[in-house]
Amino acid sequence: MPRLSAAILAHPPAGAAVPSYDRSAVTPGIVHLGIGAFHRAHMAVYVDDLLDRDPSWGIVGASLRRPDTKEALEPQDGLYTVAIRDAAGTHPRIIGSILGVLDANAEREALIALMASPEIRIVSLTVTEKGYCHDPATGELDARHPDIVHDLANPSAPRSAPGLIVEALARRRAAGIAPFTVLCCDNLPSNGATVKRIVTRFAALREDGFGDWVAEQVAFPSTMVDRIVPATTDADRETVAALIGAEDAWPVMAEPFTQWVIEDEFTSGRPDFAAAGAQLTSEVEPFERMKLRMLNGSHSTIAYLGYLAGHEHVSDAVADPAFRKLIHGLMTEEVIPTLHMPDVDLAAYRDQLLERFSNPALKHRTWQIAMDGSQKLPQRLLGTIRDRLAAGGSTTRLTLGVAAWMRYVTGVDEDGEAIDVRDPLALRMMAIAADAGEDAEALFDGLAALNEVFGTDLAGNNVFRSAVVGHLDTLFDEGAAETVRHVAG
Repeated sequence: MPRLSAAILAHPPAGAAVPSYDRSAVTPGIVHLGIGAFHRAHMAVYVDDLLDRDPSWGIVGASLRRPDTKEALEPQDGLYTVAIRDAAGTHPRIIGSILGVLDANAEREALIALMASPEIRIVSLTVTEKGYCHDPATGELDARHPDIVHDLANPSAPRSAPGLIVEALARRRAAGIAPFTVLCCDNLPSNGATVKRIVTRFAALREDGFGDWVAEQVAFPSTMVDRIVPATTDADRETVAALIGAEDAWPVMAEPFTQWVIEDEFTSGRPDFAAAGAQLTSEVEPFERMKLRMLNGSHSTIAYLGYLAGHEHVSDAVADPAFRKLIHGLMTEEVIPTLHMPDVDLAAYRDQLLERFSNPALKHRTWQIAMDGSQKLPQRLLGTIRDRLAAGGSTTRLTLGVAAWMRYVTGVDEDGEAIDVRDPLALRMMAIAADAGEDAEALFDGLAALNEVFGTDLAGNNVFRSAVVGHLDTLFDEGAAETVRHVAG
């Protein structure tokens, strides 16, 4: 079987949609940092829809940590398949918007030079929460982060996303080239404003006055991105190969639903994103909060409880009536009251989310969603909890999600088997858990003392502490499945 490549497009596979534009006419206008599965199933698809209108917005991706994506896509001329999965089957589409991928470790200078060139008008990011080298509890740059320390000492050879952006902006400023727009597509609260604070602070630490220039000259629009994209498996690769008649080393699997809300503030122009279905607005934050709290908060709660209860996939957990009732109650009783969106039917959005979670074709692993919880918890659950505590409202289900995370990061499941905890704070958390054992109060006190996760307020809040400790006791004594049944009612 041949490998997917530009040559294949000369005789398009009958079972797949292919680019409708002349790829040879496409030139780069966007550099994307962190070219993982989500970007390739989301923003790259929107751009692919627009290149027949304006071919000057092609994407060059950059892998910041590992060269896997470059190694997969380079022999394929940047082409890959997005396979949309629903109950009716798998529907492949070949995407051509990515013109190439650079390995930031081996090709750092080439990447910075491209970002500094005038044809690049947008630098976008999906580097995950931990890629911003910030304190998730405050949203501020962590100046003690090893990558930030390195980049301030070696400004022309940065390895962090903020370092790369600032070095490229410095070169553009020196050359009299207008700055690019920094477009964050990660799940950070007020993501545009947060990334602006991070990048501006890094620039200020690097050079007196540079932070002011960045703050005044560079646009950081906020966005809300939404599409469920599970990790690709070897079985997925086999399915895609059979559908398109060619081997694709790294297809991406996705649900049919996709959403992109963008603050319409760009320094040097933008593609006509609205023509591809994106929503341009002057205020993204309400949509972002809705998605972080309802979708992502529910997802994390399902992930930790589901994993502990033996559910490999989100759809498996939501098929359990107790889990479904718990998540329905979490959104209805504890999340929706914190949202103020008079023009959005939040109950309908809740029901749509439950149906999306139930998609049995998607195979979204609870273990995958459980990764990097220390970076995700502040925006997915803890902000909602703070609002509920301030209002005197119930946090029963929300605090169960926090307790399930604490139980999960002990690194030992309910059968005594090791959990592969993937998290920047994994070693610290597992050391705390080892000292605490199954003492719920000791486990809570140790983990809640992680100020970069919980800030300085929640550990001493007696209502929060009592609720989480109570759930932990039940999780240790009765297990996750029984705890879910009890809390769901």
